[in-house]
Amino acid sequence: MFKKFFNKQLASVIEWNNPDVNTLLYKFPSTHNEIKDASKLIVAPGQACVLVYEGRITDVLTQPDIYNLATDNHPFITSLLKIRQNFESEHKLKIYFFRTAEIVNQYWGTASPIKYVDASYNLPVELGLNGNFSYKISQPLFLFTDIIGSQDVFTISAMKQVILERIINQLRTLFAQNKYAYNEIDSQLTAIEDEVVTKISSDFESLGLQITDFNITGTVFDEATVERIGRIADITTDTTAAAQAGLSYTEMEKLRALRDAARNEGGLAGMGAQLGVGMEIGKLFTTEKDQFTQKITEENSDAFEKLQKLKILVDEQIITQEEFNDLKKQILSNFKL
Repeated sequence: MFKKFFNKQLASVIEWNNPDVNTLLYKFPSTHNEIKDASKLIVAPGQACVLVYEGRITDVLTQPDIYNLATDNHPFITSLLKIRQNFESEHKLKIYFFRTAEIVNQYWGTASPIKYVDASYNLPVELGLNGNFSYKISQPLFLFTDIIGSQDVFTISAMKQVILERIINQLRTLFAQNKYAYNEIDSQLTAIEDEVVTKISSDFESLGLQITDFNITGTVFDEATVERIGRIADITTDTTAAAQAGLSYTEMEKLRALRDAARNEGGLAGMGAQLGVGMEIGKLFTTEKDQFTQKITEENSDAFEKLQKLKILVDEQIITQEEFNDLKKQILSNFKL
């Protein structure tokens, strides 16, 4: 019993040994929060220490070092006078260790998609984002008094939940304002990351933290968005191709429909009814095709431009290579140097 009593009162070393990787704040465990007079406090690199003496913060130790503690808890006198109170002193010193080393590679992601209007296609889109961020404690005293409070343990996971809400809110606002285009967003990720850091830095500061890194590693549009934009992109591509051939989108689609119908004998009747014609589809396709090729060969443009337009019709399988060769000879024969 006496051995246990004297062991309790002997000088001790106070340190945060082998800190858990998920711990941000750790209260040093001590019986009745009574720290012995000759104790030594070791603050290791990557740590800070807050001393709360008799209910008041007396110091914040941020430099790695060995500190000698001097309190009013005189080991023997106090304890002998307080035998009837289980050797407990009225002088209380609580020691809280903080992690000041950079906390890296914290994953973040949008639990629900960010919704905004795409600037290029002018339609609503839904975008999922994920990435990682890093930070460190910049104001340990503020973090301790205003955010964490006197908890015995506060984890990095708990702080992450506080941070994530702020990151996602800033992302929603940013995308709603800038309306990043679907087909350009990946090329703008670096600029987006920089803008996010600018916006969330103040949020981190309000928590006593400093953001040191932020990355967007993944962008995922929902299937409906991809499908809608895919359809629009196809029409845009087809319209461009038709224009290069000197045709409107409607004219090109009509030729494609006639081409496909002429290849499919079983679909001729239905196609004829749809187009409102009574003649054979194959003949109608030939007639329409000849009209467009004649229009190209007779237009007031140079030979090279005419051949470019006809080449597009070859690629679309509207005319054959043999037909293109014949038209090419015709155009070149009329070409004058």
